[in-house]
Amino acid sequence: MKKIFIPVVSKLNNLPETFSSFLNGLPNEIALFYSIQFKDLAEEILLKLNSKKSISFISQVLGCSKPKIPRKTEAILLVGNGRFHAISLSYESKLPVYLYDNGNFVKITKNEVDKLISMEKAAFLNYLSSEKVGILVSTKPGQERLKKALEFKESLENKKGYIFISNEINASEFENFSLRSYVNTACPRMDLVSPKIINLSKLNELKS
Repeated sequence: MKKIFIPVVSKLNNLPETFSSFLNGLPNEIALFYSIQFKDLAEEILLKLNSKKSISFISQVLGCSKPKIPRKTEAILLVGNGRFHAISLSYESKLPVYLYDNGNFVKITKNEVDKLISMEKAAFLNYLSSEKVGILVSTKPGQERLKKALEFKESLENKKGYIFISNEINASEFENFSLRSYVNTACPRMDLVSPKIINLSKLNELKS
């Protein structure tokens, strides 16, 4: 089946009068991220930032990407909708993350990030205590890592691995299988949706 990706532009593109004072409260070195539907708004914000701050990095945020943010960056500003990407960026970068969402300014809290850290620890413990593990593989372009999944399966000791291949991976479907641990080779943010999932890269890091 042929797929066509068409960017959709949000109509919520009006900056409030308080935006200038919000920018004044940000650190000097800013990385700017945006969801694709807010690209036009992000470009408008970029012009305002350039007059007051130094922009270290700018990029569209994707669920399956983990951008390399320059070390000089002091904070991240995300133009988007919902907190998932913002919390993910804070968790991965260890930087303050500010979210601009439909006229509201939100700073991601330490408590929100700590919940993800606790989930990661639970996922690692689930892996260590499981005799059977699922290995998640996506068929999506840019996410397909079947070779790595097979290599990991062959390397397992004292555990039995089962390969799960799908275009769309839905964590709610895990209830149909009697497994407590899944090792993820697909979208690197899959581990943020369930304490049963741990990324292969993170697993290797924690085991070393």
